[in-house]
Amino acid sequence: MPGLLRGVARTAVVAGTATAVSNRVSRRQQGRWAQQEYQEAPPQAAPAAGPPSAPPADDMSSKIDQLKQLGELKAQGVLTEAEFEEQKRRILSS
Repeated sequence: MPGLLRGVARTAVVAGTATAVSNRVSRRQQGRWAQQEYQEAPPQAAPAAGPPSAPPADDMSSKIDQLKQLGELKAQGVLTEAEFEEQKRRILSS
């Protein structure tokens, strides 16, 4: 019986080591591929936005709806006070 346990333990160690090595090789290869793709075609900068178009007549009601939804998210605890203020500023400045 001890010989059987020793063989099972040895097999488990070998299998675990092989899995760890295989995973490490896969991660390294993925990193190399990602780096190669980046070097071949670096990400393009976003094109500059044109001048804003004239806002529609009901723009204020749209902003009010967005602010209501924002307030609900804050009340639910999804947004922090700082996040709420930042989003509110963006809505009002647009």
